[in-house]
Amino acid sequence: MSTTGTGTTQIFYASTLYGAATLAATLDSGCFRPAGRRLLLVSTNAAVPETTTPLDAMPGFERLRGRFDGVLDWNGTIEPLHPGGWTPRPDDLPLLQRHLRRLWGLGTDRIELVVESLQVAPALTIAQLFPDASIDVYADGLMSYGPTRNKIDPLVGERVRRLLHLDLVPGLTPLLLAEFGAVPEAVPAEAFTKVVEELSGPVAAEEGPALLLGQYLAALSLLTPAEEGELHLRMVRGAVARGHRRLVFKPHPTAPDAWSRALVREAQALGAELTVLDRPVLAEVLYRELRPALVVGCFSTALFTASAFYGIETARVGTRPLLARLSPYQNSNRVPVLLADALVPDLERPGREPLGLPELTGLVAAVGFAMQPRIRPDLREAAVRHLSGPLAAATRHHFTRRRLTSLGLPGGLPVPRHPGLRRLARRALRLKRQALGGR
Repeated sequence: MSTTGTGTTQIFYASTLYGAATLAATLDSGCFRPAGRRLLLVSTNAAVPETTTPLDAMPGFERLRGRFDGVLDWNGTIEPLHPGGWTPRPDDLPLLQRHLRRLWGLGTDRIELVVESLQVAPALTIAQLFPDASIDVYADGLMSYGPTRNKIDPLVGERVRRLLHLDLVPGLTPLLLAEFGAVPEAVPAEAFTKVVEELSGPVAAEEGPALLLGQYLAALSLLTPAEEGELHLRMVRGAVARGHRRLVFKPHPTAPDAWSRALVREAQALGAELTVLDRPVLAEVLYRELRPALVVGCFSTALFTASAFYGIETARVGTRPLLARLSPYQNSNRVPVLLADALVPDLERPGREPLGLPELTGLVAAVGFAMQPRIRPDLREAAVRHLSGPLAAATRHHFTRRRLTSLGLPGGLPVPRHPGLRRLARRALRLKRQALGGR
């Protein structure tokens, strides 16, 4: 790779095929000004990257490659270090930047970065290595509607210009990085679906099976393996109860094979046929190839692309127990689970009307403040308004009593004003938690 002069090089970072497809859609829709070069930096962030197919070797990637002038490998650049665990020392940043400019042939080019998940490595690391680069962030699904999960150094955050996101919940404004004034910009749905069309095979001639989406929540410690296995079985039972006799299960790539076998047996016992998809493919590709009659999941982003972009009926399972189990309260999955719970029909108990946009906006703001009061103190008034309003009781399951109490929000327990009494109250709560934990 030849060294360039003093032009502009745009570096796009992606770790998933979904992310690369989103980037392709942003380029196709003209979200970025022209540049001397556009480089795609790929990373494999799995716990054991060596056992995972890298992004640039996945089926379909070659159809996206032509949008970039070159592909860089972050894993190969920093090996044997892990992309998710390495953060350079501040004193080493100038030396490492010179090394990368030489290694990647950047010369003295002005750098513009486009990254996902800026709150954590490797995106945060890459941003730190190029301290003069402007930054655009593209959203990784539903998490963009929640607050920034970590406090970001202003030297990084104040360089963020835009938050590019798919309009998964039309009308709802993302909270991510708003504390730095990042301007949310929706990527046209038509551009994304056109990219998916490039990755797809032949389209089914008629309406297809019910598609069940696995997420492997046990790997995130959100459920035990046994609980997640039962969650998938509930998907099968619920779909069959709705009259579907052909089912397709799309497992998470790292989920145990035993789960899939149990689902096949359950479907057979209920008089249905279940096929396990064994190829790594975007759910959106299946929406074109299979034309599913129903998409079932827990809180997958794919539930929202199905309904918003493809007009497919969707249903959810298991969101209420997850809301109670998410820990700590500021877990970044909380808002995605909230959105699924509030907007996607319940597979087993259909009929509840989804929240309207004004009510949903108030709920997300209230939860966003409760999650990150120090990052988004400006949301406190909205939180008080929601928790004092007519929907407070109906949305109470999105909050914990302890969180409301600690933040002095409506619905919390009254806190003694005297400092000594407050210390005694805190000690009593601590002893109670210890006693309950020992059972």
